[in-house]
Amino acid sequence: MSAPVALVTGATRGAGKGIALGLASQGMVVYITGRSRHEATATLKGEVLRGTLDETVAAINAAGGTGVGIQCDHADDAATRTVIEQIDAERQRLDILVNNAAHVHDNLIDPGGFWEKPLALAGILDVGLRSAYVASYHAAPIMVRQGSGLITFTSSFGSVCYMHGPAYGAQKAGYDKMAADMAVDFENTGVAAVSLWLGPQRTERTEVVLRHRGEQYDDFMALAETPQFNGRVIHALAGDQNLGKKSGLTLVTAELALEYGLTDEGGKQPPSYRDQLGEPRIPHPARVI
Repeated sequence: MSAPVALVTGATRGAGKGIALGLASQGMVVYITGRSRHEATATLKGEVLRGTLDETVAAINAAGGTGVGIQCDHADDAATRTVIEQIDAERQRLDILVNNAAHVHDNLIDPGGFWEKPLALAGILDVGLRSAYVASYHAAPIMVRQGSGLITFTSSFGSVCYMHGPAYGAQKAGYDKMAADMAVDFENTGVAAVSLWLGPQRTERTEVVLRHRGEQYDDFMALAETPQFNGRVIHALAGDQNLGKKSGLTLVTAELALEYGLTDEGGKQPPSYRDQLGEPRIPHPARVI
């Protein structure tokens, strides 16, 4: 049997890169997307955020997987479709889709009301929420055809508590709702959709944030997760014999790690922030067709 195949969108750096590496450590073929192939171009607070497709592919291969990088701007629906078509043509399967690509504006964490910040912060609803729908739309037929698959969304506690303003919160809440409703459509197909609340992540972006706003985030970041940890959690979730019962739910990766017996670097058990930041909404069972 050929190795299982995953696609992680937005994986040149940050959570996406780490998740890709976590999946690669389990021997998967991992496709990744991003805009920077050879040279990092993204910036935050005037600093270049390191990370490219080439670097992530090399790291995936070194971690024990097989990496394939596809340059893609997920603001372009056609480009997103082309990514999925390439995977289908080359592998004839897709086992895990991690919807992670998102437009994160420089001013996201700045103080002030949403009307005092650039309107461009709403870009997270295009590259983030809409792009995840488009990727899932094109991945779903492959998964339904093979009778199995897992679509995930990298959401957060910001879905239910105030976090970084209304655009960010709406995107995360949208992820949760999207997973819940996709799960209804996936019933009896063998395909599952799950939204995942990650805790604070140790990434290139948070390194810059700490240099500018460290006093606000130091406590959280002291217990931050590695994105690789979340990749291993997603792999375990995909192999869960009870995955069908979890489809449509919003789950906390730190809590799933306890269920699956997984720890982060150095045996650390990342905490859940359910008590401090809120708990996932339970979808109402009513259905209006």
